[in-house]
Amino acid sequence: MFQKTSLTTIIVGVFIVYVLHTCWVMYGIVYTKPCEKPKGDSCITPYLAGKPRLQLSIYTSIRPNAEGGHSLIHKEEEFDVHTRFERLINVSLPKKTRRNGTLYAMVFVHQAGVMPWQDPRQVHLVTQLTTYMLPKPPEVSLIQGQDEHLQQERQSTGGDGEQVRPVSHWRSRLTLNIVAEDFLFDRDALPSDVHRYMRVFNSGKKMFYLPLLFIDELSNRVKDLMEINSSTAELPLTISYDTIALGKLRFWIHMQDAVYSLQQFGFTEKDADEIKGIFVDTNLYFLALTFFVAAFHLLFDFLAFKNDISFWKHKKSMVGMSSKAVLWRCFSTIVIFLYLLDEQTSLLVLIPAGIGSLIEVWKVKKAFKIYVVWKGAVPQFLFGKSDESERRTEEYDSLAMKYLSYLLYPLLYAFGFLFMLPQLFVNYKLKSVAHLPWKAFMYKKVCLFVYSFILALRRSTHGKQLPTCKFSMLYPVDRTRVNEYGVSYDEEPKRKAHKD
Repeated sequence: MFQKTSLTTIIVGVFIVYVLHTCWVMYGIVYTKPCEKPKGDSCITPYLAGKPRLQLSIYTSIRPNAEGGHSLIHKEEEFDVHTRFERLINVSLPKKTRRNGTLYAMVFVHQAGVMPWQDPRQVHLVTQLTTYMLPKPPEVSLIQGQDEHLQQERQSTGGDGEQVRPVSHWRSRLTLNIVAEDFLFDRDALPSDVHRYMRVFNSGKKMFYLPLLFIDELSNRVKDLMEINSSTAELPLTISYDTIALGKLRFWIHMQDAVYSLQQFGFTEKDADEIKGIFVDTNLYFLALTFFVAAFHLLFDFLAFKNDISFWKHKKSMVGMSSKAVLWRCFSTIVIFLYLLDEQTSLLVLIPAGIGSLIEVWKVKKAFKIYVVWKGAVPQFLFGKSDESERRTEEYDSLAMKYLSYLLYPLLYAFGFLFMLPQLFVNYKLKSVAHLPWKAFMYKKVCLFVYSFILALRRSTHGKQLPTCKFSMLYPVDRTRVNEYGVSYDEEPKRKAHKD
């Protein structure tokens, strides 16, 4: 009565639900519902809508609460929140900071002409201008002798083999953002991520919120760090300001909190820097596209593995299949996997490559009819015999390898593509492609298409056009050929009618 649901259908369904749920979560982050009744009591009006005269003041202190004294390093007396700017200043370092200490920056947005501590409607944030990280190892010079290099190494490790300790490094960039749009918040639907950055005051019956000030910690990269030592009197600091959209602010808050949580779990500054680069160095739209590409790649990887295993599991004969192509594909797949493993590639690529290598080894066992017989703890490998049709396929396979060897050495760089030729030669001699795992082949090609699409998209952003593909049919349609389940195209309607 009910048709049996396949595993592929279930996996595709779960994947679609996962993608839709992710889209819904991301939509909830970047979209904020505005107040529907601007004149009602439930709306929170922006303080910036009144165009107040503001001033930006930045102080430094050795403590985050300014109890140990503070020093003014920069101020923008006529601060226009809609105008971006970038300032390069020199900051004097206290003695405690030069002695492997910490230095904080206190950023104030307050009424112009008034000290920030005297303005009840000021907003401020505190951030670190320093961070602790292991010093860079001494550079190896080929001109210097080995003894000189060892002496430098001893100096960097404390002289007695003691392990190098993290030292204070200077963050040479300070990136500030303010939400400049006049957005009306609904008091009953205020996002929790914005709530901690919001300061509200009452004026009559209305509620106003002060400027949403944000310090972009994701812009603090390892490449901008400068090591601090006792002889460092002052260091440069680039102060960058720009407006930020409310949706991007909320997204940035979540990403910044995620990086902070990873650092609390033991991630170093360099580890966190790699994660920051994903968001800072990549356009957000391209980042979203990358997410969908990665998700679809995993899906098609799974479908390719499933259909490849299903095809070879039911295959009893190697008629029409190039065993040498299977062998060399297994070899090249293992080499690629070992290379990716050595390069510490992302698990998104490494895990499918490892699974693919195991499947290729299993396919070699099936192709050469290898049987493992255990005699005690010693395994013995036995090989099955081939029938007449398989021997004819092997003759074509050997002939193809003979022709291929003439081109192998001059074109060794195209190793992986050349070893597809034996299978093509066998197909040409038999005038049939019915013996191939077409479903697995299709899913693998879709994975390649996904990667090609991203590469093409990157090229198109540099003024190049998207590449076009041409398809051709080399063989006529044979309606009598059987598929991997032993059923031909003409027999399929008969089989369905018989079931009904």
